[in-house]
Amino acid sequence: MCRNIRTLANFAPPATEDEIHASALQFVRKLSGMNHPSEANRIAFERAVAEVTQSATDLVRSLKISSPPRDREEERLKAKARNEKRFG
Repeated sequence: MCRNIRTLANFAPPATEDEIHASALQFVRKLSGMNHPSEANRIAFERAVAEVTQSATDLVRSLKISSPPRDREEERLKAKARNEKRFG
């Protein structure tokens, strides 16, 4: 999985449009195998990013989750601890 694609649902504060767009961009890059599309593919690539961004936004905003929202800072610290344990 791409390392920039993160879980975006159930956070306080909610995911921003920029975070959702960044995840959509990584997803399209992974699917297409292109980091920077050629001029011939630029329009299709940008359209795919826009459509995935919209779909992801709709999904994240419409989910009904019964658990309390996770704290971003707490999750960041947990990830840092896992990283230090894994890589020293």
